[in-house]
Amino acid sequence: MSLYEASFRVKHECPYREISERHPDLTIREWYLSDCQVLEITSSETPTDDLLEEIDDLGTILHRSVDDSGLHVVTQSCLCPVEGSIIDRFEEYNCLYQPPTIHRQGWEHYTVIAFDEADVRALIRNLESDRDIDVLSKTAITEQRIPHSMLAPVDQLFEEITERQLAALRLALESGYYEQPRKTSLRELADRTAVARSTYEEHLRKAENKLLTNAGEFLRLVTATSSGDPLQVDQSETPEQSAD
Repeated sequence: MSLYEASFRVKHECPYREISERHPDLTIREWYLSDCQVLEITSSETPTDDLLEEIDDLGTILHRSVDDSGLHVVTQSCLCPVEGSIIDRFEEYNCLYQPPTIHRQGWEHYTVIAFDEADVRALIRNLESDRDIDVLSKTAITEQRIPHSMLAPVDQLFEEITERQLAALRLALESGYYEQPRKTSLRELADRTAVARSTYEEHLRKAENKLLTNAGEFLRLVTATSSGDPLQVDQSETPEQSAD
């Protein structure tokens, strides 16, 4: 089975695109989260005061540096309030959005992957109805060539995981719990928190379970065309039979 990848650039009302048009040496990379956007803004040129003021107005500055290599800024802002999200249109036409969106010289650059070429064609026709669009490439690809790390949007991978569960998972990860050999134990991790060991372990296990469940769709896609069976799985044994 082939998939279809399309890359295109569009012009419509958006403050990030407009900034990139006014400052042609600027590149803005945009990631969407559930309720905000994270922007990475770079330029090889020394920024003007006007540009720095515009960046300050975009949202909360998480990092900013200006040196001999140019400008590098990371900022977080609420979702852009202008017209309906183009990302919603991708979903309507069964296309997987491949972040980040790149704003460069007055254009927004997008890449999507679809399971049917007709969906890609229909999406492009829809976008052409109300904005300038320039299709850069449209090609059939195999599953093995998909950039696996970009298949799953961050917010979808962490869907339905609570803040406490995420905190438990991050503590375990950063403390070496998942390294081989492990650098810490559940008891040591729990002792560093204000909750009981049983409570911490419950948060951690639920986070692990939800993360793997959310990633399952993309795991199946990545392995869909594998012809081998490296583990030589016994297909006659059902999950219920092996649950003990």
